[in-house]
Amino acid sequence: MTDFHLRAVEITHPQGCDAEAAVIWLHGLGANGHDFEPVVPQLPVPPEIGIRYIFPHAPVMPVTINGGMAMPAWYDIKAIDIDRHVDEQQLLESARRVHDLTARERERGIASDHILVGGFSQGGAVAYQAALTFPEPLAGLFSLSSYLATAASLRVNSAQHQIPVLVCHGLQDAVVPEALGRQSVEGLGRLGIQAEYRTYTMEHSLCLEEVQDLGRFFTSVLSRRPTA
Repeated sequence: MTDFHLRAVEITHPQGCDAEAAVIWLHGLGANGHDFEPVVPQLPVPPEIGIRYIFPHAPVMPVTINGGMAMPAWYDIKAIDIDRHVDEQQLLESARRVHDLTARERERGIASDHILVGGFSQGGAVAYQAALTFPEPLAGLFSLSSYLATAASLRVNSAQHQIPVLVCHGLQDAVVPEALGRQSVEGLGRLGIQAEYRTYTMEHSLCLEEVQDLGRFFTSVLSRRPTA
């Protein structure tokens, strides 16, 4: 592990309970760890499942597609096209830092099969890499309005061959076209990973129906997996 962790917003829900599970949720380009904080109370997760939500802040770096402007980013995007030309080394480094956060949850007493990793847009691309290469079985992986940026190089760790995956995308997304969501699911299939794919009548955003589906996904994978 590295000798530092990403700064992060942490919320335990229900408030005051002992966390028995953890959700590591990565924001998108230009946002920060507070972005999805308001979503937590809206997730339909039974109150008997105590979850620590960890929302890391991405480092600030220049982003080529935004004229080199420095902003919170998990990696540089060098060109916007159907293949998304990204700085893969920066993406891999961000995934390693997510591994650090995941390992820290293990040190804090959360079993690996009670840890979910996911993200929105750019954060989802990092989540794919981080979750599928983590060396212990995870509870699940979720990707929101994102894409599988490392499809050509990703090597799935054997511990994740049965990982539950939820992929969500807006049909009207003009930032990350819905076709990339479908391509991600197809790419996962070629890697031997089966994913549930859900679409919504929305743009590059979240909607209430998606939040409801997320909560049900969290509940399903955390209810059926024994704590180690």
